[in-house]
Amino acid sequence: MIEKQPFGRTGHLSARTLLGAAAFGQVTQGQADATIELALQHGVNHIDTAASYGDSELRIGSWIKRHGKQFFLASKTGERTAAGAREQIRRSLEKLEVDQIDLLQLHNLVEPEAWQTALGPGGALEAAIEARAEGLVRFIGVTGHGLAAPAQHRRALERFDFDSVLCPFSYILSQNKEYWADVEALLQVCAQRQVAVQTIKAIVRAPWGERLQQGPTWYEPLQEQAEIDLAVHWVLGRKQVFLNTVGDIALIPKVLDAAERFSAGPADAAMAQQLERMRMSNLFVTGWV
Repeated sequence: MIEKQPFGRTGHLSARTLLGAAAFGQVTQGQADATIELALQHGVNHIDTAASYGDSELRIGSWIKRHGKQFFLASKTGERTAAGAREQIRRSLEKLEVDQIDLLQLHNLVEPEAWQTALGPGGALEAAIEARAEGLVRFIGVTGHGLAAPAQHRRALERFDFDSVLCPFSYILSQNKEYWADVEALLQVCAQRQVAVQTIKAIVRAPWGERLQQGPTWYEPLQEQAEIDLAVHWVLGRKQVFLNTVGDIALIPKVLDAAERFSAGPADAAMAQQLERMRMSNLFVTGWV
């Protein structure tokens, strides 16, 4: 079974590998059901979705309606105004077939203007706080893509006491000294304040670039089990963080398998060899993507 640890200060012991339900955006109900069942068998007890993930909330909601809510449930709103977020939160509750979401996250809140709107007067944060007061959500988090995410999350934590953050995290990103300095600074703040740290993009190999996209992920992922093992184990080697699975249901079993067999993070030499062997390159080249 995948190891569990406290998800920040929420009081929930979450598996260190969370089921990232972006993978459910364009799959059948049967495929989603099978993936949820597999995750539960591995000890996963935390599912992360978003209003913008296609049919994901509907797929999870159908499963919950038939089997009950057996996991910590997180979703996200990409709306930046309070009015828009209020409506989206209620739609998410309806789709998920629940009266309460455990964690509501402000989705990809990185770009400066959107950041100011969402966290300012009349912004989405106001709606999240209202929803928490009404018992519609229990905790509030913030997520981000791109190289600016860790620094923006630190700023967000200065403005509001978020319960969780989420940002890209991988060995290849650790080679970007400026980005990794921001990651380390964020991890330090989160450790001090007991804020849960979620990570994404663990098994990125490279951008598709001019190549024809194959599969549901907007980047080329690692495919072989041994390569996925290295990438997943490197992330889990940082005890503080949680790893969100890949947005492709065909690869989720391999990520779960790697996570269940984790014992220690691989040496940097092994990771450097993987970068060269797989001709890996950074997915993120700008701050807001």
